[in-house]
Amino acid sequence: MPLRLGIFGGTFDPPHIGHLVVAQDALESLTLDRLLVIPAGRPPHRAAAFAEAERLEFARLAFAGDERIEVSDVEVRREGPSWTVDTLEWARTELKPSELFLIVGADQLGTLGGWREPERILRLARLAVMTRNGETLAETEYPYEMIEVTRVDLSSTQVRKRLREGRSIRYMVPEHVRPAVERAWSARSTE
Repeated sequence: MPLRLGIFGGTFDPPHIGHLVVAQDALESLTLDRLLVIPAGRPPHRAAAFAEAERLEFARLAFAGDERIEVSDVEVRREGPSWTVDTLEWARTELKPSELFLIVGADQLGTLGGWREPERILRLARLAVMTRNGETLAETEYPYEMIEVTRVDLSSTQVRKRLREGRSIRYMVPEHVRPAVERAWSARSTE
């Protein structure tokens, strides 16, 4: 049976409502049968504030209840850095989609040339770039499909900043995720 599959990776450090909104927009824009949300186990370009297992739990809580979305632990289980090319190879081999889309933000398009094996990434999946309100995309040699997503001016960095300042993150992260994020933050702050 044909499967249109999207891969939406990221650090999700922690996931916030913007992640949920763009996931919904990507599902609709690309007419996906299924969307895999994949928290990076060991992001190769920066350290995560929350532990791998915590970020995986947060993502599972955030996306729970939507049967079209599955949160995968493939990168958390994998040894070494979380390379996108390895994840796409896994998806092609194990899930055998008829169409595979790698969903990235507009800010990531300009950095694709610095990713591990960008040409192989594009052989494994079609690149779908999320844009907001007609933003201008970086010049690139790589083919991509543009998908318009709802602009939500929120980032995981802002959520962590509020946590550091002792401020509420209510309405920034899904309400059923907030207690887990706050507990994990409090535990790491007292270590």
